Amino acid sequence: MATGLKGILPVLPTPFLKSGEVDKAGMSRLVQFALEQGVDGVVFPGFASEVENLSADERAELLAVVVKEAAGRVPVVAGASAADWREVVEHGRVAASHGIRHLMVQPPKSVGTDAPALIEFLGHVLDALPEIEIILQNAPAPRGSDLSPHAIVEIIRALPRVAYVKEETLPAGPAISHIIANAPDSLKGVIGGGGARYILDEYARGATAAMPALEIAGEHVAIDRALVAGKHNEARAIYVRTLPLLVLQAVYRMRLTKHVLARRGIIDGVGVRAPTPDLDAAAIADIDANLVELGLLSAEAA
Repeated sequence: MATGLKGILPVLPTPFLKSGEVDKAGMSRLVQFALEQGVDGVVFPGFASEVENLSADERAELLAVVVKEAAGRVPVVAGASAADWREVVEHGRVAASHGIRHLMVQPPKSVGTDAPALIEFLGHVLDALPEIEIILQNAPAPRGSDLSPHAIVEIIRALPRVAYVKEETLPAGPAISHIIANAPDSLKGVIGGGGARYILDEYARGATAAMPALEIAGEHVAIDRALVAGKHNEARAIYVRTLPLLVLQAVYRMRLTKHVLARRGIIDGVGVRAPTPDLDAAAIADIDANLVELGLLSAEAA
């Protein structure tokens, strides 16, 4: 299961201009930054991209920027979740027009959690898009469908082109173990989510990739490389250093991501569209102190 997508595949945030419009130049810089950090692929759009607050045109416009900047150097995964399978297909066709072959799909809660209904939903998508593979995203409730590992295995067995699972229910570890132990050979990999807050456990159970946010991609790449090389103490040491920031990120989400990326000089705007807690002065001071500890910000700049 080590073939295909593996390593660190960050979900790119959506940068906005002060006017509120999407920032295409900022998106270019985000992709460049990701590549400089040594990532193994990029994902757009996803929950961390504020996908629910983007129009179809904005999604397509920014995806084109991502593909252009990636320039084939790493795989691009396109988020294609939607309430209706026909909308998923439309997003998939846009992605396919750019040569993208991996779609990440979180089935809508309206389909339910029973495998037969999910197989029908995803089967329509696969029938309409014969060249693509699906990454089945299993996010926790209330935002996600919170599918059981038993249902996921049933889906994979019925639909071999559901080739990856992004498992981020809580706790994800037991679900990852069950999926890997019971999945057919068509499953190419299990990918961790949850902002890489559980990456050590996920990899120990057989996950071969993670989809964190972007702001500390270099540290996540270093963890992945250490784990792959069997340097578990080194990976744990890096992980422990990142954890205070990731705990804050779990609360402030893309506001924290954009604040850090702005601090690092990658983007200008830190505005968000998604409902997210504001960063007050105390929160910013806490975040910046963590950046200093990680060596990503000078004490004078904090």
